[in-house]
Amino acid sequence: MKITILEPVGAGQTQIDEFKEVLKTQGHSLTIFDTRPERDDEIVHRAGDSDVIIVSNLPLSSNVINKCENLKMISIAFTGFDQIDISTCKKRGIVVCNSAGYSTDSVAELAVGLMISVLRKIVWGDSKTRALSTREGFLGTELKGKTVGVIGTGAIGTRVTELLRAFGCTIIAYSRTKKPGIEFVELDTLLAKSDIVTLHVPLNRETRHLINRDNLKLMKSKSIIINTARGGVIDNHALAEALTKGVVAGAGLDSVDMEPPLPSGYPLLSAPNTVLAPHIGYATDEAIERRTQIVFENVLSYLRGSLQNRVA
Repeated sequence: MKITILEPVGAGQTQIDEFKEVLKTQGHSLTIFDTRPERDDEIVHRAGDSDVIIVSNLPLSSNVINKCENLKMISIAFTGFDQIDISTCKKRGIVVCNSAGYSTDSVAELAVGLMISVLRKIVWGDSKTRALSTREGFLGTELKGKTVGVIGTGAIGTRVTELLRAFGCTIIAYSRTKKPGIEFVELDTLLAKSDIVTLHVPLNRETRHLINRDNLKLMKSKSIIINTARGGVIDNHALAEALTKGVVAGAGLDSVDMEPPLPSGYPLLSAPNTVLAPHIGYATDEAIERRTQIVFENVLSYLRGSLQNRVA
């Protein structure tokens, strides 16, 4: 079979060489592109007659997928897969596998880091110190003793609860699936009771704008919201308004409803007590190495006639 890596996936040269050698011994070929395609026609040209393609977070529309007539399998070097037209893949019988679990610790640690950064005003303190200012106005809040509402208790959400218990936090949760040892409540109850709300759900039709103008009003005025999931699970324009009006006290966001660079007038850029990161939750040395192992093993498993991490 013909396998093509359509864009950089963060793989080291040693990992690529080992993968290529395994494929070669099995009679398969590997083509690698080290730049990201900018247009749909470029994606189609690169994919050509490939049986298997490997992507990072490259959007693959129905139009693109249907023009890849020989395509049988897609391996995604990310956990999220909302950038892929899954319904078209299902209609075509194309197998789609993601890299579930590669960034669990990285994202969970960033979520807790954002909580502390907002509560202790670390980013603001850095800028003030560099401006030769004083520490006036930097009275912060401890994480210990806070009630944290965890929305989504998959692998990442569960890991966040483990880390927060070490800080002495009280955990409540809202999730489609319940897990032992965690107190689950309805979403409105979670928003009303929590000092910190942290989101760990995939983005789909049910979760888009899960946090919105209406239910932001349920939150405590001193509460903060953390998002290390997909940006679209929050109505970010409504959140910016809530922050500006003091409906909520702060936010730590690793993603918004578009990838950086953000336009200069984007509302959250001027929202008070807000820490913004450029979608880096997954970006650690350890996570990228795990991701490469998973995304390549997805392909090898498919070639062996078995499947792992299948999402379609």
